[in-house]
Formats: sequence, C-alpha cells, structure tokens
Amino acid sequence: MKAKAFDINLFKRIIKYTKPYTFRFRGVIWFAVLLSLFAALRPLFLQITVDTFIKPGNKSGLLLYAVIMGFALLMEGLSQYYFVLWANWLGQDIVKDIRTKLFQHMLSFRMKYFDTAPVGQLVTRSVSDIEQIARIFSQGLFMIMSDIMKMFVCLLIMFYMNWHLTLIVILAMPILVYITRIFQRKMQVAFEEVRNQVANLNTFVQERVTGMKIVQLFNREKIEFEKFKEINQKHNVAWIKTILYNSIFFPIADIISSITLGVIVIYGGFQILNGNPFTTIGQMTAYTMFIGMLFNPLRQIADKFNEMQMGMIAANRVFDILDTNEEIQQTGTVVANHFAGNIIFDKVHFSYIKDEEVLKGISLEVKAGQTIAIVGATGAGKSTIINLLNRFYEINSGAIYVDNQNIDIFTLDSLRTQIAVVLQDVFLFADTILNNITLNNSAITRETVVLAAQKIGVHEFIMNFPEGYDYNVKERGVMLSSGQRQLIAFLRAYVSNPSILILDEATSSIDTYSEELIQKATETITQGRTSIVIAHRLATILKADKIIVMDKGQIVEAGTHAELVIQKNGFYKKLYDSQFTNIPIT
Repeated sequence: MKAKAFDINLFKRIIKYTKPYTFRFRGVIWFAVLLSLFAALRPLFLQITVDTFIKPGNKSGLLLYAVIMGFALLMEGLSQYYFVLWANWLGQDIVKDIRTKLFQHMLSFRMKYFDTAPVGQLVTRSVSDIEQIARIFSQGLFMIMSDIMKMFVCLLIMFYMNWHLTLIVILAMPILVYITRIFQRKMQVAFEEVRNQVANLNTFVQERVTGMKIVQLFNREKIEFEKFKEINQKHNVAWIKTILYNSIFFPIADIISSITLGVIVIYGGFQILNGNPFTTIGQMTAYTMFIGMLFNPLRQIADKFNEMQMGMIAANRVFDILDTNEEIQQTGTVVANHFAGNIIFDKVHFSYIKDEEVLKGISLEVKAGQTIAIVGATGAGKSTIINLLNRFYEINSGAIYVDNQNIDIFTLDSLRTQIAVVLQDVFLFADTILNNITLNNSAITRETVVLAAQKIGVHEFIMNFPEGYDYNVKERGVMLSSGQRQLIAFLRAYVSNPSILILDEATSSIDTYSEELIQKATETITQGRTSIVIAHRLATILKADKIIVMDKGQIVEAGTHAELVIQKNGFYKKLYDSQFTNIPIT
C-alpha cells in the first residue's frame, strides 16, 4: 500500500498513541498558542514604540514599552522552550510505545514469516522508521500548528494596523502556497523512494556482515563491493532528488518574499511621502518583520510537511508489520506442567509452500522415555518433524499428540517449556556463558548451572575460559569453536529440565574431543526423558530404541539398528554402507 501525504486514517491511528499522554499533548498545543501570540505581538509593540514614543520623543513612554517588549520576549522564549521540550518528549514516548508493541508483535510471529522477511528490513522498521515517526510530533505536526497559528494572528494584527498593506501581502501568498503544494507532492514520491533504498541498503549490509566469512572464503569481496556500490548509488540518487527539490523551492520562496517586501516598501513609502495618515513609519517598520513572520513559516511549513511525510511513510511501513497476521494460533488453554513423553504423529501433512508437501501423511509413535533416531537424506523432512512438535508452523492436516492430548490444547509457552532443542547451528548472544545458558531466566541460579555442568562433564571446559561462566562469547558466539558452542547448547537444554529432548544433528560438525564430551552429556540428559535424535553420526543412533528412516516426506523404514542394517537394498542399509562402514553391527 502506497503511503499518502494526508492519509487521514493513518494519521488518526498515529494520534491514538497520544492518549496516555493527553495532558502533555494539550500542553504542547497551549504552548504553541502562547508562542504564536507573543511572537506576533513583537512587531505591534515595535510599531507603537516608533509612532508613539520615538517619533514624538517620549522618553518615559519609550522606557515603559521597552520593558513590555522585554517581557513579551521572555514569555516567547519560555513558550518556545516548553513547546520544543514537550513536543520532542511526547514524540519519543510515542515511538517507545510503538517500538515495544512492534517487537512484542514480531516475537509472536511463526517461523514462516522470518523465512521470507529480510532481516535488514525488519531492523529498519524497528529502529530508523520508528524514530522517524517521532519527528511527526517534534518537527512536523506541532510545528505546522504553531506556524499556522502564528500566521493567523499576524494577519489579524496586520489587518488591524493597515489593511492596504496587508492586501499586498495576501495577493502574494497564493503563489507561494501553490508552489509549496507542488513541492510537497514531489517530495512525497522522493521520500518514499528514500525509505525503500534505506531498507535495501540495511538489508544488504546486514547480510554481508553476517556472512562475511563466506564472502572472504569464496573471494567475493570485489563482487559484493560492486553490488554495494550499485545499491549505495541508488540510495544516493534518491536523496539527491530531495536535495534538488529543496534547492529549487527555497530560493523561489525567498524571491517571492523579497519581491513582496519590495512592493510594500515602495507602496508604503509613497503613501508616507504623500502624507497618507493611514500609513506610518512605525507600520512600515513592523511590516518588514511581519512579512518575515508570514513567509518564513509558510516556507518552513513545506519543510515541516516533509517531516510529516517522512513520518507518515515510516508509520505506514511500521503499521504494515503490526497488521501482519502471522501469529501462531494460541487457542490452547491447558498449561503443560510436565509430560510423561508419549508422542504420536497421526497422518500429518505439511508444506512450507502451498501445494509442495514436505510431510506426506507421517504417522509415528514415541513411547515415554524412549530415544528414537530419525535419519534420511537432506530434505527428507527430518527437521520439519521437530518444527511441528514445537508448533513453529501449523500443520495442513492430521494431528500431533503428547501424552494422548492434541498439542493444540496446550498454551504455546508451556508446550515449548517442556521441549528442549539442541540445534546443529547453535545461536549464542553477545553475552556471558552463564546468561547464554540461563537465557536470563531468574529461576535458574548460577549454582544450578554449575551443578548441572559438573553432572554432564562440561564444568572443567567452561572454567578454562579466562572468566569462566562470566566469559563474554561476543556476537553469535564467535569466541567459541562449533564444538564449544554445542556444549553450551547441551547445558542450556539440560538446565531447563525438559520433559522431551530433541537433538537436531547436534554432533555433525564437531571435533573428536568435543564429541566425547557431548556423548557423555547426551547419555546424562537423555536419561529418564523422551529423546528424539536427528543425526548423521551412528554413535548416537546405535543406542536408540528405534530408528525412523525418512525419504521424500515419508517414513520408509522403522526398527533398531540391528534390524534395519540386515535388510538388503533397504534405505538404512544403503546409508550405513555409504557412510558408516567402519561401525560394527551389534
């Protein structure tokens, strides 16, 4: 949906966020009124001073009006101070609320949304776009209101002082208004292009910085640099358009203002020289100030309107995400405090993309306390089973049961609390080892983590780091090897005390030393709980109570290692012969 400069429905939606701050909102408006009044009084006081006191030589009256003008300037300054302070304060509180709501909304999205949404664009929406919304209030809406009120009060006073001179000013204003409107339309298109290019630039940089290792390993530096230059050039061109429009508009506005002032001086000068009693030197002096106070705000309104447009375009993008309905349907009401661990997949069909089924009527049963292994070629649907058990995605048909209860009846939080997953690609935050294990869960103490680490045999490994459990692993855990990250992930899963444990190819890319520690950890954490292992290495598969063999979204074989390996031309037999010929049959 294309953002409009004056999308009234979008504007009303933004204004709703001011409700918690009604007092401050009204306060800003009152300060805008006071600012316009005191600003408009300055030329009037100057006219009175010149005509009533300076020209006749009334020194005592001049001193009095100097004090009055000083008071007016003081009140104008105070009004300006509180107006700017409260407007910016209000804008920042509003974007704080919108950003909180947006992040909370994104946390509820199903994985399908993040599979296709560029990370850079989401970052742009959550940070720079939302910050631009604040400028609607700090630099746009209230500034425009203040300028309009100031112009209105000035025109009233000018008509009161000299309607002849005022008509000259009014005749020039429609020309500037017309030019301003053309400028606004051009800027709307330009600003929308700017926001698109900012999002594209953020997305590109985010992905390349994250994947810098791949870029350098495959000597893609020059290619990626050329792509960056191309995107950066488009971003540059988009901004240059806004600069071009500004460079055309503002000089034209200044010329119109200068011509109007010149006409006023010539016309008013002749009136004074001809002895017209309705035109005075004080009025002429005041009008030189009034013209600036009329034309400068009108010119600035165009600039402030640009801020409004930028904010409206940004708000439109943010609200697009807020309006996105990608949440997992949380219809469950039952809190899962503990599972025995019986799992049943009953004729489950699922597809990531419509009409392209990944699982084709899967049916399987895992009994409480069992360890089952799922093997198969890449794309067979192994990891999909894990994703569906955690309800990261919604199934197309069929049902999934835990302890004979459909998982849909459980609250999503309690369901996932009872299931711990160790992935092959472990994600660690830029934080301490301890916080990456507990994930800042206050219910898990340091003592609990240390005892768990000792129990599964990784305490000594952690204490080898300079600061032990307080060692910062940096972004994505770059200070650790893949095997070390896996050990942290195992401990993270263990301290959560899950009813069901899932190991998704958790030992496929680690060194021998780490594998020995992980094998010991696996034996400990799988005791007494249902475990599902997706693995390429047979060390874990051999000890599984049952092995499920998958191919193209279907279960083609099931049994123990000993049962499956003797089946001639069987899927498992072929996997075993091609990958694990050194493992003896038991």
